[in-house]
Amino acid sequence: MTPLHIVILAAGKGTRMKSELPKVLHHVGGEPMIGHVLKTGAAFEPASTTVVVGHMAEKMRATLDKWPGAPGTPGMKVETVVQEPQLGTAHALLQAEPVLRDATGTVVLLYGDVPLLERETLRRLIDHHRSTGAALTALSASVDRPKGYGRIVRDSARSFVRIVEERDATDEERAITEINAGVYAFELDGLFDSLRLIATGNSQAEYYLPDLVAIYRKQGRRVEAHEITGDPLQLLGVNSREELARMNAILRDKRNQAIMASGVTLIDPATTWIGADVTIGQDTVVHPNTYLEGTTRIGANCEIHAGTRIVDSTLADNVIVQNYCVIRSSTVESGATLGPFVHIRPESVVGEEAHLGNFVELKKSKFGKGSKAGHLAYLGDATIGADVNIGAGVITCNYDGVKKHPTIIEDGVFVGTDSQLVAPVTLGKGAYVAAGSSITENVPPGALGIGRGRQVNKEGWADARKQKREAAAKK
Repeated sequence: MTPLHIVILAAGKGTRMKSELPKVLHHVGGEPMIGHVLKTGAAFEPASTTVVVGHMAEKMRATLDKWPGAPGTPGMKVETVVQEPQLGTAHALLQAEPVLRDATGTVVLLYGDVPLLERETLRRLIDHHRSTGAALTALSASVDRPKGYGRIVRDSARSFVRIVEERDATDEERAITEINAGVYAFELDGLFDSLRLIATGNSQAEYYLPDLVAIYRKQGRRVEAHEITGDPLQLLGVNSREELARMNAILRDKRNQAIMASGVTLIDPATTWIGADVTIGQDTVVHPNTYLEGTTRIGANCEIHAGTRIVDSTLADNVIVQNYCVIRSSTVESGATLGPFVHIRPESVVGEEAHLGNFVELKKSKFGKGSKAGHLAYLGDATIGADVNIGAGVITCNYDGVKKHPTIIEDGVFVGTDSQLVAPVTLGKGAYVAAGSSITENVPPGALGIGRGRQVNKEGWADARKQKREAAAKK
């Protein structure tokens, strides 16, 4: 098999974004733009992947260094090379020569700000390139509004002749509707030597990669233009915040269409955002203004109500999440009910048939099967058994200012309203804690723990105070 190499151009500043962040690191569909491109390339198991960086190169490198092991690209190694200054696309590709100097095979050129390009489109480009024996194959598309794009110029026999940039085109050439997508397949043999032959005789005084077509034709090498058969929207790039928003909407709609086709009900797809790596079981219902992100897995017959955000979490079948809950990096087991206004922080587990109600926060805790915390509770660094009842206003005091400490609540415990459990502390199986207690010591199984001052009633105190105030007011 001929080796395949991927080069991604991502050196531009993206001036119209008006941002301190490199353009390709802005998020679309829940991840950086360039992440979508890396995943597309990774699907072909390339022998190498090189990203050409320039503007804010160190920030780009810091992001790309974390890429190996990302979802869909296990173990993928990304090399970076710097283009400085940025002198055009041919100059950018030339910067990859140190990485590819001794390589053989085919190199595919992609762009970090074109995240919609489909794998099947890229596969057809590669197949066409290899089957025709071309030295260069350009990806093209016929569109109704070609303004802003380079045009594919063909002769009377429909053979590919050259690419002309719009700013350098004649009126006749501007009328052509077949555009250059900017994506190419090249044979590595002789590529970099040919790139050095490109001149800057254009209005921008840059080294244009399309000029390689004429050079190859003069050398007698075959060039091809492969027109896509899919949706031309996949060729859209992002150059402004407005285009970023449009790209997000396109990705959202495509993702939601696929989710609904799999048997999931989205009450309002226009306000539902579902990440590319999220899975949802059949007959689950997702209400408006919901955000499902990262590697979230949601089972069948669940109901996710409005305003909820779930990130990198797993929900089993038949889970109900009421309005305005946040769940991060946690697991919710079957039949559990959450919310409204529940916050599940990372490394938490909610057991089967458990219930967490209004304004309950769980942090790095396990909440057992059938247990309940209906109102206004904070449970941190806690292990809570089955069939436990947590009253309103209960908190685990898990932090002493230096270290976090665990709280253990065994099966069948009842914790009364407005109690504080000062960790480290254990409540034994079947124990009770009286309402309003501050528990600083372990409560044995089956015992009642009371940790509050004795009530004292002072007869007549309120009446006497009232009389004093009235007397003072008459003076």
